[in-house]
Amino acid sequence: MLKEFKEFAMKGNVLDMAVGIIIGAAFGKIVGSFVSDVLMPPLGLLLGNVDFNNLFITLKAGASAGPYETLAAAKEAGAVTINYGVFVDAVIGFLMVAFAVFLLVKNVNRLKRQEAPAPAAAPTTKECPYCLSTIPIKATRCGHCTSTLSE
Repeated sequence: MLKEFKEFAMKGNVLDMAVGIIIGAAFGKIVGSFVSDVLMPPLGLLLGNVDFNNLFITLKAGASAGPYETLAAAKEAGAVTINYGVFVDAVIGFLMVAFAVFLLVKNVNRLKRQEAPAPAAAPTTKECPYCLSTIPIKATRCGHCTSTLSE
C-alpha cells in the first residue's frame, strides 16, 4: 500500500497540482495584501474616510459597553459583531483573483497552437457495382460474384 501511495504521489499530475496550489496560495496572499493595503485605503478615502476593516455592526455588547471605535476594540471587549467591512474586503479580493485567473486562462488558450485537423484517411474498400459487396480498393475482380471490375 505504501508503494502504491508513493507511485501516486510521484506522478507528474500530482506534483503539478501541488505546485499550482502552493503558487495559488501565495498569489492569493499577494492579492489580499493588494486589496487591503493598496486598493481599499484610497477607495475608503473617496467614500469619506471609511476604513472598510472597521465597518461592523454590534449585535451584543461585550464586558465594557459600546460604542466601539474599532473592530479590534469590540473584539477585545468580547462583543458579538457582524464584520461586513471585512466581508466586502474579501469579496473584492476574490473578484480580483477570479479576474486574474480568467485573464490567465484566456491568454493560455489563445497561445495554444491550434492543432491541424488530421487528413482524411484514403478509403481502403469499394463496392462491387454488380453485387454491391464490399471489396478491396485495388481488386480487379469481385471475390463474391467474380465479375471483372473496370478501373
